[in-house]
Order: sequence, then structure tokens, then C-alpha cells
Amino acid sequence: MKLQFIGGVRSVTGSSYLITTDSAKILIDCGMFQGRRDGEKRNLLPFSFKPSEIKAVILTHSHIDHSGLIPRLVKEGFRGEIFATKATVDLCGIMLLDSAHIQERDAEWETKKRLRSGKRAVKPIYNIAEAANSLSYFKGVDCNTVLEIAPGIEARFREAGHILGSAIEELWVKENGKRVNSVRSLPIRKPSAPNGSFPLTEASNGVKIVLSGDLGHKGIPIINDPAYIEEADYVLIESTYGNRQHRGMKETIEEFAGAVQETLKRGGNVIIPSFAVGRTQDILYILNQLSREKRLNHLNPVRDNNLQETRNLKEKTSNGVNVFIDSPLAKKATMIFLKHPECFDKETLELIEKGQFIKGSPILKFTETPEESMAINKIRSGAIIISSSGMCEAGRIRHHLKHNLWREECSIIFVGFQAEGTLGRQIINGVRTIKLFGETIAVRAKIYTIGGLSAHADREGLLDWLAHFKTKPKEVFVVHGEEKISLDFAKAVHERFLIDTYVPKLLEEVRI
Repeated sequence: MKLQFIGGVRSVTGSSYLITTDSAKILIDCGMFQGRRDGEKRNLLPFSFKPSEIKAVILTHSHIDHSGLIPRLVKEGFRGEIFATKATVDLCGIMLLDSAHIQERDAEWETKKRLRSGKRAVKPIYNIAEAANSLSYFKGVDCNTVLEIAPGIEARFREAGHILGSAIEELWVKENGKRVNSVRSLPIRKPSAPNGSFPLTEASNGVKIVLSGDLGHKGIPIINDPAYIEEADYVLIESTYGNRQHRGMKETIEEFAGAVQETLKRGGNVIIPSFAVGRTQDILYILNQLSREKRLNHLNPVRDNNLQETRNLKEKTSNGVNVFIDSPLAKKATMIFLKHPECFDKETLELIEKGQFIKGSPILKFTETPEESMAINKIRSGAIIISSSGMCEAGRIRHHLKHNLWREECSIIFVGFQAEGTLGRQIINGVRTIKLFGETIAVRAKIYTIGGLSAHADREGLLDWLAHFKTKPKEVFVVHGEEKISLDFAKAVHERFLIDTYVPKLLEEVRI
């Protein structure tokens, strides 16, 4: 059996892993590279395999760095099934279409520039029609149920606790109908679902590979914590935050609340670059909590220079704040969240039952049209603006940065990982000016980085997850982390557990 690391190694984007046996080829994730320009160019390179030869795709979750090249895979000949949790299937239904829209828009913009300079037009990686076509290959599955996804390969999805629908993957692989040097697969003792409704089944024997996917940070709002796995022959574990420890959730919420309160008292706006799926809903949950505790009351009301557009857009109040979700994708994602209570933790289910989430939030406005989005930028103070993209690489957040980043009374609160080479990373690294829309913008707003809201487990969380393996894996492959972080984390894993640990290189192939 061969395992090739197509992407998501020594970097945090482009996650994709190819397993080849004597009877099948399957792909785990098919993510888009993001951030640095050389990374983005990789999205245009030929696949290292023939898409038509792939029997199945297993998708750990819907984030574009894990799912974003699926439409291209189908476009170039893939005709198998794409297995994912039902929540992930629903989220991909909006996220891949949104990605296609961005591809079309960027290609149109680039083509105009190229034609003016006498160069050829460019095409999008895939268009909206191609993204829509790829959705017909998705198959939603339940967690904790073993199913055959290709000849000789069985899989089971477990709760990863990263975003809605995210999954750890357990794979049992046979070659020539035989198991080779493998541990025996034991049935799960306890279901991860609160109501215990998921069927629990036992897989047949085979070499067992476990892929962590993106492991969640225990205690984050809304969704269940990651499941523990007891045994595997080989493990692929992410390492995004493999070199640091998050603050506790209570301390994190206090830090976030303090940043919001100080900014609104100064008379500024709070700008939060946020991923439309996962992080935006977490922030709404926390704002909901702060509002119930009356910690956002009696702060500065919205001030807007008396412009009619913003009068129409907002609702004024003397004892609350205005929260704008300026992302059509985030609105759609929030509606999908509410369709999947099977993913929720006990606290969230209780709030929904009492009608306190999300209706109990502060004054909340989802903006849809470009005109509504532009009207927000007329607001001078008293607004909390949550917009995507989370790393400030595209989308409406760039306009809100243009209008607020240079103002000392405002704040930018980063609540997620900022990959190397992204605009968000430049800002948190302390640059004094940035370029936006051909204009130089001074960085004078106060910058906050709230690491404890990350949807990724920290170093201790990752090590704790590994510590629950009762049968020691033969080898651990450290993936999905910047190079130095992955190497440092691999060393920590080896020293603590005395397990062979390896950090693969891009496109490297190993035999297992």
C-alpha cells in the first residue's frame, strides 16, 4: 500500500492524501492551496494522479483548504463517490459555489488587465456550473457507521470537533483480501452523540489508518468535542498549533469581551475577519452570551454621520450594540448550522430549546447586497462588523479594513489562524501600512489576536488526543502545519510516546 502526500504538508493549506492499494485508489480531501502566490499557482498544476482512476473521495470537512479542488477533480474525470458527513455535504453545497464565484470574478479581473497589456485571457479553475455538477457526486453518511467506500477499504467517520460536520477518519485497508501486520479493530464503547442514537458497528480486520482531519479545540462553542480513538497502525495528525497553548475558554471570552468593550467606549468600530463557516457562528454564540449577561449594554450607540443609507440599514438602541454579519455565505452557513442539531453540544441544544440562540443575540443584521455592505462603511462608531474572508485575502472584509484600519479608535480582532503570506498575517506581524485596492492604508487601529477561539486543538490538545491510543501506532505522520511547527511537534510526539514520527514533504510517497 502506498500513501502520497499531495498537499497539506509543511503548510496549512491544500490538504490532500492519496492511498493506493492493489485494487483501488482513494483520496482523502482535495483542498485548495491558499495564501502565498506560489501556493495559489499550485492549484493550476496537473494532479499527480489521474482523476478518473480515483474510486472514492473521503472529505474530512467543508473548509476550502480541504474541499476546494473537488470541482476541478470532477471536471477532469473523477466519477466516483465523495463521502462526507451530512452537515459537510450541506456546507459544501454553498461553499463550493461561493468558491466558483470567486474564481470567475478573479479570472474576469485578471483577464481585463492581461488583455490591456496584450496578453491572453485566463480562465477560472472552475466555474459555477462545474461546481454545481460536482455536488451530484457527494454522499452524506452518518458518524460512527462503518461502510465500504472502495474494494478492500472500509471507513468510519468520527467527531472531530473542528467545525460543523468535521470528522476524524478511521480506515481499514486490505490488500489481496488479507490483513497485514495490523491491530484488531474493536467496537466503539460509547457513542459521541449526546442522545446515543448513532449505530455503532465493528469493521473487519485490515491495516488501520487514522486521519485526524482538523482536530477541534475542546470547549469551543456549539459543536461536540473531538472523539478519542483507541488504536491504529498509522496516524496522520494535524499540527496547525503544534507549538503553542491556547488560553482557556473562560479567559478567552474575557479577553474578547474586553477588546469589544474598550473599542466601543473609545467610539470606534470592531472589525472581525472571520471564516463564514464555524468561526462566525462561534462569535455569534459568544456575543449572545455577553448580551444575556448584559455586558454589552449601555455602550456607545451607532453613529453614522446622519446618512440615510445607514438609517435604513440599522436599528438604533440606547442599551445595546449592533452586530453586522457582512457575508451572504455566513448567513447561509448559519441557517445550515441550525439544521444539524446532531452536531451540537448539550449547552447549545438547551439554548435553542429555550429560544435564546440565535434570536437572543444583540441587534443582529445579516447584510446581503453590495449596497448594504457599503452602507456599513458609513458607520463611524458603535458597530461590530463580522466579515469574511478570515485571512483577509478576499471578500468584503478588505473594504471594512480600508475604512477602519487607519482609525486609532477602531480595533481589528483576529479570531483564527492567519497563514503565512496572507494579508491577515502581515497585519498581526506588525506592518505599519498595507496596500488595498491600489491605495496605501496606515495600520493605526488596535490589533488583537484571540488565539483561544481557534477551532484547532493546541499542542497539549493534540498530545492529549494521541495519548488516548491504547495500542501504540507504528508511525505517526505530522501534517497540516507550517514547516517549523510540524517539525517541532513531531519531535515532541517522538519524545513523549517513543513512536516513529515523520514530517512528509510535498508529493512524497511512502509505503506502509
